Amino acid sequence: MRRSGAKRLLALAWGALALTGVLAAVVVGKLAGDRDGLWRVVRVCVAVDRLAGSPFPCLAVEPAGGGERGHVVMRPPLLNDLILSPTRRIAGLEDPLLQSPEAPNYFAEAWGARTMIKTADGRPPARDQVALVVNSRAVRVEDQLHIHIGCLVPRVRRALAAAAPALPLDVWRLLGSIVPHQPFWVLRVRSRDLAGVEPFRLVMEEFDGAVRDPADLVIAVTGAEVDGGDAFLILASYVRAPGSWWPAGVGDLIDRRCRGGAEAGG
Repeated sequence: MRRSGAKRLLALAWGALALTGVLAAVVVGKLAGDRDGLWRVVRVCVAVDRLAGSPFPCLAVEPAGGGERGHVVMRPPLLNDLILSPTRRIAGLEDPLLQSPEAPNYFAEAWGARTMIKTADGRPPARDQVALVVNSRAVRVEDQLHIHIGCLVPRVRRALAAAAPALPLDVWRLLGSIVPHQPFWVLRVRSRDLAGVEPFRLVMEEFDGAVRDPADLVIAVTGAEVDGGDAFLILASYVRAPGSWWPAGVGDLIDRRCRGGAEAGG
């Protein structure tokens, strides 16, 4: 038992030192335009989890030890929202894997991680308050796929709540009132969770003719309740969409006042 405990402490100490080095490299790398800092942190989290059974410095490594179909959940430095990132190398929306039936449902995993978020008053967010967002390459600062998990900007939440009852099921509709500088299309699907819903494939199938490069897409998912039934709203747009004059991203959709982290998970 003592040896096991000592081994775990040693692994955690190694992880802390490795993280310090990684974070220093990330800061220096950002100044030099490096976009692989997140991937380095993912690798540290997986390594420490395998050695010590701890996700540190991440909040979670699922399944334990990572693997090709695994993911990590972490809170970015100086930010309140969470991010989920695969434990395999996936640059972003342009990766063909995301269009494959064999791809893990990363959005479903991100929806499950919403329990680690609390609103400004310390309460869990309501279903229609949760936002899952993937930036386009024009907006993202990392070349490792990651889904932001947070709370919707109140203005966006109100706009979607007003529009949701009039949205037909399983049909894309253009809504121009969500973000002033970029139009968004919205799809309403009836489901209690995302286990049987695959936003990556749904969006890429819909925009296949309009978007040459999937990396130009921005995708968001939020919960909804329409006519007493649980649903999801899938939002999508793309760089240089008709009527847009600035690429939208996580900063336009997620309210930074929500907080994610181990202490928020209960």
